[in-house]
Amino acid sequence: MLFSSISFLYYFLPAVLGLYFIAPKNFKNLVLLIFSLFFYFYGEPVYSILMIVSITSGYLHGLWIDKMRGSRYAKIPMISSVIVGIGMLVYFKYFDFLIININSIFSLNIAPLKLVLPIGISFYTFQILSYTIDVYRDQAKVQKNILNLATYVSLFPQLIAGPIVRYTTVEAELKDRTHSTLYAAYGIWRFAIGLSKKNSFSKHIWRISKDIF
Repeated sequence: MLFSSISFLYYFLPAVLGLYFIAPKNFKNLVLLIFSLFFYFYGEPVYSILMIVSITSGYLHGLWIDKMRGSRYAKIPMISSVIVGIGMLVYFKYFDFLIININSIFSLNIAPLKLVLPIGISFYTFQILSYTIDVYRDQAKVQKNILNLATYVSLFPQLIAGPIVRYTTVEAELKDRTHSTLYAAYGIWRFAIGLSKKNSFSKHIWRISKDIF
């Protein structure tokens, strides 16, 4: 679902904003999480489970890191979280590339898996790692509410195109954030400016391509 699409602008976004602002404070993160999961499922139904597994892994590793804090084995859960996160990323991005090179070097004929790269896997993987590493460094408190952590990881405005947001940047806002008409108006203004730039850039590229071809 593109941010400039009719389905996003006229259906998805109004539904999110409407339900978010009428929802009680304790349910606002739940609203964001449900819509974010739907947003991802709409574009990547097959790998939605992979993102949920990654979030669960990050949540459990955070609890494990906190439990082992101060012990001689404190690094183990942090290293484990890095291996799991980077391992999944490398598998989907580079496994076929590795097979092709092995075939070339050793004259083998191993069939590539033809893996499709999950949308946004780099963004949500590094966001999860920013959480577990900051918990290990004692720069962030362990998040014991998996709903809050899942909301941070899967939040749809930055899920598929970034930027990567460090957990410490939004840690406080996950529990308590301020809403106002001024903030809302500023957000709408920023969104409108970005959308107009995107559309203008797309039209410019289209005109250039027509002139060339």
